Amino acid sequence: MKYHIDTIPVWDAMKRDGECLLCALERKTELDEAERYLGASVMEPDIRVQVNAKGFCRRHHGMLYGMSNRLGHALMLESHMIETRERTAKAIKKLEGAADALKGSGLAGKFSGKSKNAEATIREQAAELLDMAGSCLMCDTIEENMMRYLHTFFHLYQNDSDFRSRFAGGKGLCLPHTGRLLEAAPAELGAKELGEFVSTVARLQTENLDRIQEDISWFVKKFDYRYEKESWGTSKDAVERTVNKLRGWCVGKEPVE
Repeated sequence: MKYHIDTIPVWDAMKRDGECLLCALERKTELDEAERYLGASVMEPDIRVQVNAKGFCRRHHGMLYGMSNRLGHALMLESHMIETRERTAKAIKKLEGAADALKGSGLAGKFSGKSKNAEATIREQAAELLDMAGSCLMCDTIEENMMRYLHTFFHLYQNDSDFRSRFAGGKGLCLPHTGRLLEAAPAELGAKELGEFVSTVARLQTENLDRIQEDISWFVKKFDYRYEKESWGTSKDAVERTVNKLRGWCVGKEPVE
């Protein structure tokens, strides 16, 4: 079949024969985005507008900080802080008004309309602060890319017999990405294809969770003196692979180069 800009990275991730091709795609996207935000795009007006509005989550700030470009990180933080201060100032002004209303109401006014309005204002501004603290431009971009890759996965699954065979004979996926594929499958596949796909996924998960279970159990046994002379087999990295299989890649060897 004809390959294009979206099918190539999906095929590349499949060929790595890792524990989850979608984890590999997600991590590659994440690394590319981090480099992009600390590169020349840090000075692009449209990027700065997006960064100013959303900022980054704790995880991605930690990632950006670890990439040793303090100036690039600081430039984004400076303008994001200015915009956040403006939004925070508005929220604080409303909170102060609610606080004054409550302090002046006394015990008798606990259930008055004025008090209830003040409490509603506090909840609204709490939600506003949480929204400011919880938004992340990188998370949003990664999610957009992953939605596209999910669609591309099913395009290849339907139209490329080699890809379908490689998937059926592979190591399956992590649990979170298994759920995401199954969630998307009914909209992407016809009834017969869907049934075959679900059967394949169920088999892959059973076989590969059994494999991981055996490795982590053997890893534990190797700390028993009775097994110290036995071979480690494939269990030396069982802790990392078990975590990554259950929760998606987060520890150990990178799923991409």
